[in-house]
Amino acid sequence: MTVPSIGLIVYLLLGGIVAGILSSAASFASLASYPLLLSVGVAPVYANVTNDAALIWNSLGAVFASGRELHGHWRQVWTYGLFTVVGSIIGCFCLLAFPGKVFERVVPFFILIAGALILISGKHQPDLTKQKPAWLKALYIFLLIIVGGYAGYFGAASGIVILVLLTYLTDENFLVSNAIKNAVCGLTNLVALIIYSFRSRIYWWYAIPMAVGMFIGGYLGPIVVRHVSARLMRWLIALLAVTQAIIYFKQAYL
Repeated sequence: MTVPSIGLIVYLLLGGIVAGILSSAASFASLASYPLLLSVGVAPVYANVTNDAALIWNSLGAVFASGRELHGHWRQVWTYGLFTVVGSIIGCFCLLAFPGKVFERVVPFFILIAGALILISGKHQPDLTKQKPAWLKALYIFLLIIVGGYAGYFGAASGIVILVLLTYLTDENFLVSNAIKNAVCGLTNLVALIIYSFRSRIYWWYAIPMAVGMFIGGYLGPIVVRHVSARLMRWLIALLAVTQAIIYFKQAYL
């Protein structure tokens, strides 16, 4: 591919900043980054792959800005990250082996459910004195693997579902759960990038300016979250979920 113009680079950079803020603050990078790549002519599958390459830098920015929230929680990051990475590997190879039409038709409903779950999780009050049943923990971890597979395959709104699961698994407040989610998503995106680098096509000239923007946006996102109430963030995420679901429903069915 040819080197993009200065105007296109700026366009991708600014879009990356918006996507980075949406991702680290509200788990919705795909609301900006995926359509951004489609708008410059990248085919859907390659847009998904190129988006994964850029999203790693969003996660790095978010992790750098979330040192306060992640302090004492790195064991949880590596533990839950391991399960999502296993799923991500499976999902990546599924994307390379099978067409994405079936998943595209499921995506709108998947996102709507995720939006509802984030509101329900807001009513969930952490109870550190109450031990969860082993079967319930096992169910949540199994769902993490499934969501990891979804993230590797398509990825739209996977962060929001991971956030919901972490809210129940960790019994931490919204800020901590969101920070753990950003780190876990970074691990899944890293694995996806390694696989796609060898097995698919990444539009690096588009990924690089987006990655720079996402790093900036990823750093700003946790700072924004600290100054916005958790309840408002949950309703914002739910609103974005409905918006995203409508967009993907129209693309898949209309």
